[in-house]
Amino acid sequence: MDWGILEREPELLRLAAAAQEAADGAGSVALVFGEAGIGKSSLVKAMPDRLPGGARILVGQCDDLATRRPLGPFRDLIGSVGAELAQAVMEGVDRHRVYEALLGELAGVPRPAVLVVEDVHWADEASLDALRFLVRRMERLPAVLVLTYRDDELSREHPLRHLLGQVSRADRVHRLPLARLSRDAVRTLSAASRLDPAQVYDVTSGNPFFVAEVVAEGGTAGVPPTVVDAVLARLRGLDGPTVDALEQLAVVPSAVERTLVEALFADGAAVPSGPGEAPRKGRGAVSNSGSAAMGVPPLERSREWGSDQPPPTRSERPAYPAERLAAAEQRGLLAVTPERVAFRHELIRRAVADSLPAARRIDLDRNVLAALVARPGSDPARIVHHAAQAGDRDAVARYGPDAARDASGAGAHREAAAHLRLVLRERHRYAPAELADLLERYAVESYTIADSAAAVTAQRDAVALRRSLGDTLALGSDLRWLSRIHWWAGDPEQAQAAAREAIAVLEHAGDDRLLALALSNTSQLRMLADRYAEAIAYGERAIELARKADDPAILAHALNNVGSARWKGGDPGGRAQVAESLEVALAAGEVEHACRSYANIIWSLLENARYTEADAFLPPAMELAERAEHVGFLNYLHVELAIRRLAAGDWDDAEKHAEFGMHDFVPARCPALTVLARVRTRRGRPGADELLEEAWKIAVHTGELQRTVPVAAARAEAAWLRGDHTAAAEAAGPVHAQAHRLAVGPYQAELGYWLAKAGHRVPAGGSDHPYAVQAAGDWRRAAALWRAAGCPYEHAAALAESPDPADKLTALAALDTLGAEPLTRLIRAELRRLGVPHIPRGPLAATRGNAAGLTERQFQVMRLLAEGLTNLEIADRLFVSVRTVDNHVRAVLDKLDAPTRRQAAARAAELGLLAGPDI
Repeated sequence: MDWGILEREPELLRLAAAAQEAADGAGSVALVFGEAGIGKSSLVKAMPDRLPGGARILVGQCDDLATRRPLGPFRDLIGSVGAELAQAVMEGVDRHRVYEALLGELAGVPRPAVLVVEDVHWADEASLDALRFLVRRMERLPAVLVLTYRDDELSREHPLRHLLGQVSRADRVHRLPLARLSRDAVRTLSAASRLDPAQVYDVTSGNPFFVAEVVAEGGTAGVPPTVVDAVLARLRGLDGPTVDALEQLAVVPSAVERTLVEALFADGAAVPSGPGEAPRKGRGAVSNSGSAAMGVPPLERSREWGSDQPPPTRSERPAYPAERLAAAEQRGLLAVTPERVAFRHELIRRAVADSLPAARRIDLDRNVLAALVARPGSDPARIVHHAAQAGDRDAVARYGPDAARDASGAGAHREAAAHLRLVLRERHRYAPAELADLLERYAVESYTIADSAAAVTAQRDAVALRRSLGDTLALGSDLRWLSRIHWWAGDPEQAQAAAREAIAVLEHAGDDRLLALALSNTSQLRMLADRYAEAIAYGERAIELARKADDPAILAHALNNVGSARWKGGDPGGRAQVAESLEVALAAGEVEHACRSYANIIWSLLENARYTEADAFLPPAMELAERAEHVGFLNYLHVELAIRRLAAGDWDDAEKHAEFGMHDFVPARCPALTVLARVRTRRGRPGADELLEEAWKIAVHTGELQRTVPVAAARAEAAWLRGDHTAAAEAAGPVHAQAHRLAVGPYQAELGYWLAKAGHRVPAGGSDHPYAVQAAGDWRRAAALWRAAGCPYEHAAALAESPDPADKLTALAALDTLGAEPLTRLIRAELRRLGVPHIPRGPLAATRGNAAGLTERQFQVMRLLAEGLTNLEIADRLFVSVRTVDNHVRAVLDKLDAPTRRQAAARAAELGLLAGPDI
């Protein structure tokens, strides 16, 4: 019996159907996920028999390395794919060449192609980058992309979250969560044994791998309570050499290719017969003195790692150790092919490896390290992994910098930072100048992945070394970087101090390029502090020097600062300069500067309530940041999208995107907290005050209006909704005064509105911002402006200020649809004071926790659908695109199990999902 496909027939049929659709030109993405041991790999192995005739299946594996192999799963495809993709992956530097080769491979024949990437939760950043590229294009390919992963290992910050978020927005996605086996399935699996099926189920909870291991162990007495016990029980009957071989293979966290197996099990290799025995020295063994004893030349000088002898010819190579592996293969522990050896399941490998005494495991890792070092072309990431596990500090120091360089070149910035983190534990091994370079690299990689604390510490150390070396130009450059990183970490005072010193050091150092960058950095800080005249002065000088030096990166940086300062200061010509900054950065391939230009354009448009215009910039900006794996900017752009979705009344989506900013990356965390708080405030849910308290502390520390104004406005709104007008004025007043003094129009408008709502007179500023118009008492024009901007909550709030009860009732209906309970309570109370009869009660609280599992937005769509509105009318009511409504309607019909809109309305009524009667 094939245990792997038991109770998996629906998933296999769905994958087969997806492959058939791909053959017809409709490609898709399939997500296969579940806990460890749930049978993802078994499902993949069963796929070929179910695919349509002529289908081609390609399988790549991600490995649980301490530092991942760049493009690891695509390297596994070599030998099964064309020469173009194989060569592109092997070279790995030109990522776009890899992407185009992947497209060519999947678009080729035979069709369809099914590309499976297993264990994507262990994928390196370069592989995730390639998968993002594919996901965006799968619907146009005659192919299916199957991704397997463990969903129980994904933290909120896990890199895979970004990819899954992108997949969720694809048009054709198949989600295949794998459930545990039922009691009936466990009974079937236990039938051939003498085990008690109930006991097996209780021990394993239906996890297929656990069940298979317990049943294979045989006998009900002493059934292993964990998979480790089950695996060790099955090792007991194997002879010493086979156990030795399993233990050796277990320290390699991936499939072990044939050449490495041969090297590890060569005659005389270090494979002791049991724990505690000294390893037998032979070819490839590593002495306790570390890699220095190997005579390994530095990686920069030679790619022929660690071997003074030519590689053995085929006739000289040791025989494949079939006799050691056959018994383990027969026990179901290993899968052996002519190309590689792998444990049948990762849990088996971990169980064996975790059972090893530390001394034994260190020796085994040394064997792998020596074998890898002796082989020209070995992956440096693997060398560093085993060097770290073996405690070989010499090898880490020697190969780590190059492994980091390879990872960074492939776009795997997390892996690059991990390599450099290991390297810097051995900082005493490097000369001061070399160490300063390594610290700079680590700081930049940490900055890129939004690890601000590590970036600050490393860059400070680099600056200190540059001071001691008396290297003026390098010191000035490092001080500029330190300034940027300090701001990134939320410390503007330290950023300003480092910026001033950078200019002082470089002013007369004779390098116009570095001086231009230091000046532009100061311009940026002045712009962020709303000191626009100073920002423009520093920036224009930087622009002049950048043009003289013909440096597009610095030119883009400086144009961004000057343009943003002018735009924020009310000069409409500033927008053109920021747009020029973006064009220059994109043309020069300067990803960071392009991302910053995008972010500043979007932020300014959001501040000025020009949301539709912001919509045009958000998708390309996020695609660029995703492709470059610039985590900091990507998270920031997600928060900007959260602000946009908040304005659109799509509060579920706003919360989802705001979560991307909920970590220690200060530029994203403060606005993320503010968005989450405003959603809770407007829905009447608890926890908003705590979120705003933290956001306010961060905002005050930055001293920037772009941080303090949104938090102050959110605090004022929360106070006003609970009827505390004094607290609302206290929250808005001081920050409004600062914004008025600095003449920042949008900030004055929003805070002035809340002061007016709290009963304070606000000076007329002549602004046409909807908040300013509303603060001036022109609710009708404000409502029209908010409607044109696509802001249903603000539109309804303005409409509710009308003295006409009919307008208030219209506003109430819109706010009920949004679920804005605090504001609807205030409007109902006012309608009662006006003597209005038959005030709609609105949806009950219980309705929102409905049994159909609808999201808040789907709930809104369902109610409007039940009223008989068309998709176009629903889109108009909710201020979203018709395509968005199409997607929501499909989801509603699916969740209500209704084939038509009429039946969906009837089903919603049956479930009590529609609003109650008037009162």
